[in-house]
Amino acid sequence: MEKKPIIIAEVKTKSPFGFQSNKSWEELFAVAEKVGDMISIHTDPRWGGSFDLIAKARRLTKKPILAKGIHENDSDIEKAIESGADFVLVVGRITEVHADKCIIEPYTLDELSKIPETFKALWNSRDLKTGGRKKETFSEVREIFKGWLCQASHIQTIEDIHPLADAVLVGENLENFAESLR
Repeated sequence: MEKKPIIIAEVKTKSPFGFQSNKSWEELFAVAEKVGDMISIHTDPRWGGSFDLIAKARRLTKKPILAKGIHENDSDIEKAIESGADFVLVVGRITEVHADKCIIEPYTLDELSKIPETFKALWNSRDLKTGGRKKETFSEVREIFKGWLCQASHIQTIEDIHPLADAVLVGENLENFAESLR
């Protein structure tokens, strides 16, 4: 039987790179609730998020929630968990605070190579500094990191999922992706 990756459906209303959804947070949440095994809710206002939205999502679903944001300090991780998140994305650093609930997103392959394989990791094909696409392929990333690894960004349909991904995070293209699942 073929391995099915975990689908993390992201409720994203906007991004600092020019994306603006024509759907409300509630409309996007309904799609995420329908197709996601897990739901990703932004905590960062630059992506239309807040910790209050984590609490709101927690009231609306029993599915696991990923708090998506940079979470530059450990108090942000604590706040996300207290708000109702089951997992927290941490960008550009490794933390021991709730390590079992953190998913680490490195900026570079060098940072990726330093993440212990006991951690969950996420490779974002979008460069968070420029908004452009990174040059590395998911296959190259998978060669470096053998642990649990989530593929993120530039995923429009089910066909874009790499066969070696343990999970896939779909945001801007959530509606198209949901349609491809039919």
